[in-house]
Amino acid sequence: MDVILLKDVDKVGLRGEVVSVSRGYMRNYLQPRRLAEVATEARVADLERREARRALHEARSAEEAERIAETLRKTVLTFEVNAGPQGTLFGSVTSTDVADEIWRARKIRVDRRKIDLKDPIKRIGRYEVPITVFEDVAVEVKTLVKPIGGELPPEEELEAMAAAEEAAEAEAEVEAAEAHAEAEAAIAEVEAELDAEEEREAAELDLAAEPDPLGAPENEAPAAGETAVPTEAELEATSEPDSEPEDR
Repeated sequence: MDVILLKDVDKVGLRGEVVSVSRGYMRNYLQPRRLAEVATEARVADLERREARRALHEARSAEEAERIAETLRKTVLTFEVNAGPQGTLFGSVTSTDVADEIWRARKIRVDRRKIDLKDPIKRIGRYEVPITVFEDVAVEVKTLVKPIGGELPPEEELEAMAAAEEAAEAEAEVEAAEAHAEAEAAIAEVEAELDAEEEREAAELDLAAEPDPLGAPENEAPAAGETAVPTEAELEATSEPDSEPEDR
């Protein structure tokens, strides 16, 4: 089914794009999180009209692109975001956010795909965002990402915060790897014990199934409560001889 993305979705598309997804993905993931809406004809037409209006403010020649680039060089974009004590954002700043802020601040339309933001910004700091305005016309736009109601600390402090977070992440990865290795070792030990137990049981079963190589002993005394069964020799020895006829 076709849907309109309301926010950037990793590996799916950018906000405002019409994309095809499965009904289950829309029902179970996108819609509950308000990441997309159904692409009705009316909504698609509305998006197209909006894009057409913005396209009028997009560079259509090299000369116009140079004028836009000069304006962008003087522009400083500012994003106030929720961030943790180490400067990590609760969210991110994406190329869509940059394009929207340029439109809001300068009424200049920049194609989001021409904003060379390889990864979303996930930390507070000072950035230079590369943008291709037109063929062979590029500019870097100064961008400040700072905590809501606060100011950006000095660059040295930002670097120290980033280094501390990277160290904490590396330590967490080491601890996770050690825990995984311990779990794997415990599982292997249990499996080895189970295998040894199965081998012992199989050996006991094989031993019980083997016949006695010496055979059953002869003249073995009967067990208590049992009646001895005489052998054929015993029966012959105990049988009485035939009586001879008397002389008359």
